[in-house]
Amino acid sequence: MNRRSFLKNAGVGAGAAAVTTLATPAVHAQKVTDMVIVSTWSRDFPGLGTSAQRLAARIGELSEGRLNVQYFAAGERVGAFDSFDEVASGNAQAYTATDYYWKGKHPAWAYFTSVPFGLTYPEMDAWMKFGGGQELWDELADDYGLQNFACGNTGVQMGGWFNKKVETVDDLKGLKMRIPGLGGDVMAKLGASPVSLPGGQIYENLVSGAIDATEWVGPWNDYFLKLYEAAKYYYYPGMHEPATQVAMGLNKSWFSSLSVGEQQIIKAACMEENALQTAETNRNNGIYLDKLINEHGVSLQKFSEEVYDAFGEASEEVFAETMEHSDLAKRTHESFAKARSELGRWMLLADTGYTEQRNRVLGITV
Repeated sequence: MNRRSFLKNAGVGAGAAAVTTLATPAVHAQKVTDMVIVSTWSRDFPGLGTSAQRLAARIGELSEGRLNVQYFAAGERVGAFDSFDEVASGNAQAYTATDYYWKGKHPAWAYFTSVPFGLTYPEMDAWMKFGGGQELWDELADDYGLQNFACGNTGVQMGGWFNKKVETVDDLKGLKMRIPGLGGDVMAKLGASPVSLPGGQIYENLVSGAIDATEWVGPWNDYFLKLYEAAKYYYYPGMHEPATQVAMGLNKSWFSSLSVGEQQIIKAACMEENALQTAETNRNNGIYLDKLINEHGVSLQKFSEEVYDAFGEASEEVFAETMEHSDLAKRTHESFAKARSELGRWMLLADTGYTEQRNRVLGITV
């Protein structure tokens, strides 16, 4: 795959737009409603980009053409980070993104993507559906005229790509690293300089030396950005995004104007893609990790306990500051923390306990 073919339109101010009008079944004597979706992902980018395109196509398919879906990748209609305002203003009807991109508007947005030392995918799914997460997300989104649903998850992310080894906390000082969300705030606490960039701009900045390190997603997505050409040290586990939830944000006024059936179609498509993307990402990460190591000489490194402990201490400082922002930020953190404690105990006993013993018996190692 030609990396530039899916990156050329990814940044703000990209060239000519390439709109996709998604094929839908013939519509006979029924109302047709236009639905424009803008995205923060590059067109045809394996994983995040193709998942968003699949979701857009699925909405049109399930609606049998009643929703005429047009999908624009990053830079084709607006820049990646302009998608929130495009939808909130009503210029488009929906976006696909990770909502921690908007933490500058309100820090609580970060919790509905992923936060440092946060929830894994099964824990996140449980919190969102049965622990009050969706209700808090609804409250936050309503202030911006939005209605948001989970539509994907990339699971536990890698710690990132570094052009030098990170053996002590001092190695983080002065490091220019692409890392958004509250994870970026944690790195800043430890002396690094966090940078926020759309995915389509990461490779060039890493190759040029404008940044010294970057996190992205995991082996599958990272492979196709060719990050291995710019940095050889690939660290795990990522503390910053243990279950990165992808969102579809809808203009609430437009969404409310739809029939109940059309609303349910969008919700169902989002729930379907939420499961599909997670399964697809997990299936491919192991395959592409082997490719990175065996075909491209990537050096897999594990963060030391000293560094990880420092991440934890800095995270608590960031959380304390976040809760001071507003009542909603405080209630969101408290709900998240309660779920993390309750679900974490069960996961330690069940999933973690089982996989550790299974892998020990079978000799499965990193």
